[in-house]
Amino acid sequence: MLKKALVLLQDYLSHLGFKAQIHFELEGCYKIPDNINKIDLTAINHSLSMLDIDGEVVNEYWKNQWEYVSLFNGQSPLKEADNLVRAMNHLPIIFAQHGITETLIQPVVWSGDQGKLAVGSRDIFTTDTRAVHIPNAIQINVSVINEHGVNIISHDGFGEYLQQCFLQTSKECSLLYLPEEEAFERLKLKSTYGLAAELCSPCDISGGHQGSIALYKELGKHNQQMGEETLLFDQHNEILVTEQNWQKTARIEHRLGASSAAYNPYVNVLFSLMNVVDALEVYLQESCLSDLSSSIQTIELPKSLYNQYQQGAGGAKDSIGAIELFTRCPWFSERINKVQQFMSLINDDNHQPAYLGDSIKQQILAKYQTNKIALPVNFNYTL
Repeated sequence: MLKKALVLLQDYLSHLGFKAQIHFELEGCYKIPDNINKIDLTAINHSLSMLDIDGEVVNEYWKNQWEYVSLFNGQSPLKEADNLVRAMNHLPIIFAQHGITETLIQPVVWSGDQGKLAVGSRDIFTTDTRAVHIPNAIQINVSVINEHGVNIISHDGFGEYLQQCFLQTSKECSLLYLPEEEAFERLKLKSTYGLAAELCSPCDISGGHQGSIALYKELGKHNQQMGEETLLFDQHNEILVTEQNWQKTARIEHRLGASSAAYNPYVNVLFSLMNVVDALEVYLQESCLSDLSSSIQTIELPKSLYNQYQQGAGGAKDSIGAIELFTRCPWFSERINKVQQFMSLINDDNHQPAYLGDSIKQQILAKYQTNKIALPVNFNYTL
C-alpha cells in the first residue's frame, strides 16, 4: 500500500513535469571491542554496494558514532526508501562481520561518549569527562528537478514555499519521524542534561538556513558557502580556482527525524513527496512568492507520543501527543486521496475507490491504538 502511494505520487509529479530527489542521512552508534582500533569503512561500503544500496557509511562526530549517507545515483524516491530499509536491516550484520559487537539505531545512546567542549569552541574539549548522551538523527534532503534537469529550489520562491509547507505540516505529522517515546527524549537532551554546547540536534520546528527545516541556497548550516566546485589545481594539488554553483546543490533539509528501528522510510518519503506536491501546485500558478507567509514563528513539537496533563494553580493543562495530533490531521489522508482521484481520472481507472490516504493513515495508527492513554507530565520510563 505504501509503495503503491509512492509510485502514485512519483507518477503525478512526472505528469506535472518534475521529479523529486530524496536523500537520507542516518546516524547510529556501535559497541566495539577494545582490541579493534579502526573499522574498515571501505570494506563495509563495498558490502553495501554489492547489495545494490545507494549509500555509504562514514565516521560521525562522537566516538563510535557512524553515519549512513545516501549517494546521488539518480535513484527514485521509492528506491531511496528501499535503500534505507535495506541499510537498516543489513548494517548490523555487516558491522558484526567486522568485529562490532552491537549496532545501535536508536534516538539516544545514553552515556555514549565523554567530554565537555571549551567555551566558544565546536571542536576543542576540556579535561571534563562527564557523560554525553549522543542524539542520533535521520535527516531527509529534498530537491526538485524540472524536465530540463534544472533544480528549481532556487527559482521564483519555490524553495522558500516548500520550506513553508514542511513547517506547516511537520507538527501534526511528527508521529511519522518521531515514532517512539525515546525520540522525544532526544529533543530534550540539550536543556535537560546541560549539553547545549556539545550538541547541535534540533529541539523545535524552525526555518531559515540553520533551523530544523533548513533551506540551503548560498549558505549552509554553518554559514559555509554552498556548491563550491574546484576548477583548477596547482602542481602540489592545492586548489587555485573555485566556482560557486549553489543552484545545483540547493535543497530542503528536514532534520527533525530520530534514528529508530520503528522509523518507516516509505512513510517519510511519502510525507516529503506530499509537501513537494503542495508546493508545486502553487509554483505552477506562479504564486509561490505571493503566497509566502511574512514570517513563521518557531513551533514547539509535542512532548510525547501520548497526551499529557498537568494539574496546576490554573487548573488542568493538556498537552496533545503526537498520536492524537496525527489522528486529527486531515491533510495527510486528503492529500493522497486527491492525487489518487486525479490519476484515476486521467488513467480512466474510476472503478476503484480513491481512499488510499485513509487506509495508509489507519495503518500507521494501528500499532499505537492499544496504547492511547493520557500520561502525566512527570511520567518516567526506564532507560
